[in-house]
Amino acid sequence: MQRTDTDHEHLARAIELAQQGLGHVHPNPIVGAVVVRDGVVVGEGYHEVFGGPHAEVNAIAACGDADLRGATIYVSLEPCCHEGKTPPCTDAILRAGISRVVVASDDPTEKAAGRGLGILRDEGVTVDIAGGELAAQARLLNQAFRKHARTGRPWVLFKSAMTLDGKVATRTGDSKWISSAQSRELAHRWRSTVDAVVVGIGTALADDPQLTARIDGVTRQPRRVVFDSTARLPLDSRLVQMAPEVPLTVVVSRAAPRTATDGLEMAGADVIVATGEHEHARVRSALDQLGDRDLCSLLLEGGPRLAGAFLDAGEIDEIRLFLAPIVLGGRAARDPLEGEGSETISGALRALTLDCERSADDVLIKARLKEW
Repeated sequence: MQRTDTDHEHLARAIELAQQGLGHVHPNPIVGAVVVRDGVVVGEGYHEVFGGPHAEVNAIAACGDADLRGATIYVSLEPCCHEGKTPPCTDAILRAGISRVVVASDDPTEKAAGRGLGILRDEGVTVDIAGGELAAQARLLNQAFRKHARTGRPWVLFKSAMTLDGKVATRTGDSKWISSAQSRELAHRWRSTVDAVVVGIGTALADDPQLTARIDGVTRQPRRVVFDSTARLPLDSRLVQMAPEVPLTVVVSRAAPRTATDGLEMAGADVIVATGEHEHARVRSALDQLGDRDLCSLLLEGGPRLAGAFLDAGEIDEIRLFLAPIVLGGRAARDPLEGEGSETISGALRALTLDCERSADDVLIKARLKEW
């Protein structure tokens, strides 16, 4: 695409609009759209809720009775051409008489993948595809959707809070609270944007957590997932007691007693049997099955053993670490990631990007490990 400043401005606005759908359109991607005629914005929209109209339809509807012949629509993701919960967006674009479509990023799903753009071109619509910074921004908006489309497994965000010397708990297991109240609130916001929150059985037994997003404005709680190889999660735990209202999945191994798994299922939990000879193989097995349940994004909150298994499996896509102004010491204190790890520095996983910002007294470090 031969980019103009106007194209850049309107496509950037479509990407900005898309972000308003985060946490509301699972398992669909977040998408924004802007309609422009004769240099004037006549309509904007984004995909607001799963099952509702897509961004293109909302943007066209926002134009009211305006004549859209000769107009351009800017979309953060290529328009769909298949019948799903709603009719194809390509049909809405053609019916409106829009003559040009500018797209920031592709849709990697098999049912899309350029088909909609081909239909529009065949009908005489000019199609331009962005590159460079805007295309990268649009792809990053939908990493969970893109990974799930390409691999069938959820995108994994690992979150932890650690001391200046890299510890997440004392030798006795105490970890409350390393991070600040502001940082913990931010972590709750992340929970509200993902499909599931994941912990290991050690964390579940030690903390008896709820794993819900406890902030104002949350309309959909994430599924809670516990990796519990021998089904030790107590039936009177808060996770199990809340299962009828907030979905709970327990990932067990073949070694789990049938009586224990039956009890969890009777209490309302979904039980997954992960297979494989090694812990990281069982992680991949579990992620395949969670992906089959249309879970596209996971927030992995620990503990260190489970986080290490995810890392060994190559299934951590982004890391967010709160670094607190605390020094703990102690060789028996816990590290954020255990597992096998890398034998050499040269073989270690290197982040693609690294960003730092302040969160009250903490420093938040964001490291993106993969791009989909």
